[in-house]
This record gives sequence, C-alpha cells and structure tokens, in this order.
Amino acid sequence: MLTSIVLIDTDPGLIPEVATQVANLPGVTECYSVAGDVDLVAIVRVRSHEQLADVIADGISKVPGVARTTTMIAFRTYSNNDLDQAFALGLE
Repeated sequence: MLTSIVLIDTDPGLIPEVATQVANLPGVTECYSVAGDVDLVAIVRVRSHEQLADVIADGISKVPGVARTTTMIAFRTYSNNDLDQAFALGLE
C-alpha cells in the first residue's frame, strides 16, 4: 500500500468546496483544512504508482479551485499505535 501526503493550495473562497470534492475522490482517505503555508492536506492510500497518478494528476489537480499540489510519498510509518501493538506482542 502506498501512502502519500498531498499539500493543496486552493482559491481561498473555495476551500470547503474543494475539500469536499477531494475527500470524495477514490483513494483519498482523509482531507484536512489546515493553517499554515497550504490550505488543505489530503492523505492518499493506493496500491500502485499508476493509481497514485490517477488520484493526484487526474483527480485532485483537476478539482476546480485547486491552484497547486505538492506530493510527499511516505516510506515508513512510525506511530504510537504501531509501538503499542509491538509491546502487546512482548517485543521490546
């Protein structure tokens, strides 16, 4: 499973509409409105690079109001949930 974090710049007057459309795209598991340098952050989870291209280039980038995207591909997950599961198995 490939996980990508997509930073999205939008027309400020269209943030809620863009977020709703992005969140409804296949492969997008979450879409957050955020404070900072970008307007929205989308989490994309797909099985192949081709699907990633479909979701981002043919999906997110074509939503009316999206001005620009920056995509980061996750290599490895580090989270407390993973650590909790490992400790529950007796791994230290």
